[in-house]
Amino acid sequence: MRRIVILGAGFAGLTAIRQLRKAGCRDSITLVSPQPILHFYPSLIWVPAGLRSEADLNIPLDNFLARHQVHFHQGHVTGLSPDQQRVHTDKGDLSYDQLLIATGGRFIKKLPGIEHVYTPCEGYAPTKAYSDRLAELQSGTLAFGFASNPNEQSAMRGGPIFEFLFGIDTLLRQQGRRDRFKMVFFNPAAEPGKRLGEKAVKHLLAEMGKRGIETHLGHKMKGFSANSVMTEGGNISSDLTLFMPGMTGPVWAEKSGLPLSPGGFFKATEQCQVEGFASIFVAGDAGSYPGPDWLPKQAHIADLQAETAVKNMLATQRGQAADAVFKTELICIVDTLNSGMLVYRDTQRARLLPKLPIFHWLKRAFEWSYLRTYR
Repeated sequence: MRRIVILGAGFAGLTAIRQLRKAGCRDSITLVSPQPILHFYPSLIWVPAGLRSEADLNIPLDNFLARHQVHFHQGHVTGLSPDQQRVHTDKGDLSYDQLLIATGGRFIKKLPGIEHVYTPCEGYAPTKAYSDRLAELQSGTLAFGFASNPNEQSAMRGGPIFEFLFGIDTLLRQQGRRDRFKMVFFNPAAEPGKRLGEKAVKHLLAEMGKRGIETHLGHKMKGFSANSVMTEGGNISSDLTLFMPGMTGPVWAEKSGLPLSPGGFFKATEQCQVEGFASIFVAGDAGSYPGPDWLPKQAHIADLQAETAVKNMLATQRGQAADAVFKTELICIVDTLNSGMLVYRDTQRARLLPKLPIFHWLKRAFEWSYLRTYR
């Protein structure tokens, strides 16, 4: 019986487990993660409005793992010895025949004063802390922004910031206190959100204009203070700042013995194999993949990459060519709390369907359907 080890209990790792068992794989599967919990990050956008709690978004996986006969190894990965086919963790080593890296990436926290900002996609706690501070404020300036990895420009997660921006604007209007707040969106790029397509950029900026949200674009970030965002194009006063830094690979990547991209991610093929290692696969934010510069780091593409990795893992077990490739597409709903815009992009086209209430409810329906598998 082969030993399959999966690192990470996020979207890619759990999708891989489901696909392996669905394909009839009866090999031993071990999941490595600090906790047997799925953190459903996409719905953090609804925390400020009180629509989601920690219990709604942190899903215990004990039943899921038992149903799929998965061993759970609780610990943090500290490195690899790929020549010996061993994973090192702070709770002991594990041997593997095939390995899937699905730990996700991490945010780059190098800007001076970054301790003064809230980074929502780090989990429920910072998002709730931001929400509580927002509820306490009687008036002021709210700043929202994101940045990329300077060594790998596609390594960013900007979509949630647009959703927080529009959602909080909607929330303040519902509360009857929008007129007490100035809202500013900042970004080092002159055309933020360009990965979504030209039409999407124009539509998002137009939506900001309609809502009276100011923009500060095209200026390199310098840092933060308790009451400002500092850029080379001037400072922005801010009483509360929500910021998503650029991303890089996991902290243990440099101790993995695997090839890394300029941005610090595991170098992967379009078959989701780590370059030069036939038994090691990667899916989700931890990898750097061939493809267009708009290739997103989001849950949907992580699922697609995990499915591809599983197909190729099983093919190599049968002595066949690992030739499955993942579908290159971006699909998301930019939620505004009571409405939403649907964005789709693949290698042939980029489309945007304008704001409609139905898209908000479709996003909530997707959440229910997706999480039902794990509850």
